[in-house]
Amino acid sequence: MTKQRPVLSGLIIEGTSEIEQFQNKTLRPIIKMQHVLLINSFKDYLQKRKVDFVVLSDLKRRSRISSVFKTDNNYKNITLGFIIGHFSKDEFDFYINNSSEINRRILQIISQRVRDSIAEIL
Repeated sequence: MTKQRPVLSGLIIEGTSEIEQFQNKTLRPIIKMQHVLLINSFKDYLQKRKVDFVVLSDLKRRSRISSVFKTDNNYKNITLGFIIGHFSKDEFDFYINNSSEINRRILQIISQRVRDSIAEIL
């Protein structure tokens, strides 16, 4: 089953930078499309590292999520691959020239999405 990239309206605003347009036109739809995979991947991450997420306070859960996306390079690279693998050739060409800024944005958006989805993780 191939997934269709969702069309998110209201995100493209005149006068925004090229990177911001890329974020809203390309990154956000792909991240939304990959939501279930991203959440399941994070659940698997917690399970493999024997993190008892259920017993943590909400503040500690949020802190743990932020920490994973800041410090675990292996997990960050896997997560980036979930998104970058959906780029077209033109999108990938743009990505190559702006990879560090785009990677930062991808991880920031996904980290926030996971924090907003704690109920799904539990």
